[in-house]
Amino acid sequence: MNIIVNEDLRAYIDPLTEDEYAALERSILAEGCRDALVLWGEVLIDGHNRYSICSRHGLPFQTVQNTRFTSMEDVHLWMIDQHLGRRSVSDFQRGVLALRKKEILETRRLAVLDDPAPDASASEAATGAGPEAALPPPPPLKSREAIARAARISSATVGQIEKIQKAAAPELVAAVKSGEVSISAAAVIADLPAEEQAAAAAGGKKELRQAAKRVRESRGGKKPASDAVAEVAVEVLGVATTEDGEPEADPRIALLRAQVNALQEENGQLRAQVTELQAQLSAARHSAG
Repeated sequence: MNIIVNEDLRAYIDPLTEDEYAALERSILAEGCRDALVLWGEVLIDGHNRYSICSRHGLPFQTVQNTRFTSMEDVHLWMIDQHLGRRSVSDFQRGVLALRKKEILETRRLAVLDDPAPDASASEAATGAGPEAALPPPPPLKSREAIARAARISSATVGQIEKIQKAAAPELVAAVKSGEVSISAAAVIADLPAEEQAAAAAGGKKELRQAAKRVRESRGGKKPASDAVAEVAVEVLGVATTEDGEPEADPRIALLRAQVNALQEENGQLRAQVTELQAQLSAARHSAG
C-alpha cells in the first residue's frame, strides 16, 4: 500500500508533545493500532503519529478511505472539526482552529460569489478519489460568538486569542501553547514590544506573571473582572493554588469566568446600542430644528 505523507497536512494541527507521543507509542505497542488511518486517495489525512509509530515498529494498521472530499479546503475543515471534538485539545488550540475554520469558510464564500459552480475534477484527478456525495456546507462563523460556540470557549477568550495571533511574539505564543502562561495574561503581555515579550517568556512563569502585572498596573492598576473572579474563588470557594499563586484548574472558576465574560460582553453591547440611539436622537433633533 502506497501512503503519501503531506508535510503541510502533518503540520496543520499542533503536534503532540514528547510526553503525549511517548504515551501513544506505549499504548500502540501494548494494544496495537486500534483506530484506522484516514486516507484521501493515497494521501494520509488523519493518523500521522500512529502511522509513524507503526512503520517504525513494523506493526499492522487498518486504513479507511474518505472519498467525500473535493478539495484541500474540505480536508482542512474535516481535520479542524475532528480536533475540536477531542477533549484533549487546549482552549488556545480550540480558538486557533475555530478562527482557521472561519477564514476557510469566508474564503469559500467569496470564491462561490466569483464562481458559483467550481470544477472539482482537478482535485479528484490529483488524489484518484471521486466524491461519493458532496459534503454539506458547514454554517458560516460570522460572529465572535459563533466562533466561541464552535470552539466551546467564551467569546472574550476568542478575542484574546485573536490579539495573541496578531501581536504576540513567537516565544509568547509558545508559552501559551505549553501552558506557561494563561490566554488572558498572554493577551495583556502582547501589548509589550516583541523583545520584552520574548524576555518574559524566557524567564518562565514568574516573569510572565510579573510582565502581565506591570502592563495591568500601567493601565491604572485594574485587573480584568475574570481574574478578580479567580481570586475571589480562591478565597471563598477554598480553591487550591499552585506554587506561583495561580488557582488550580477548577470547573467552578471556569464557569464563573465564562459568566463574567458574558455579562461584560452583554454590557458592552448595551452601551453600544445606547450610544447609537443617542446619536440617532441627536440627528433627529438636528433635522427637526
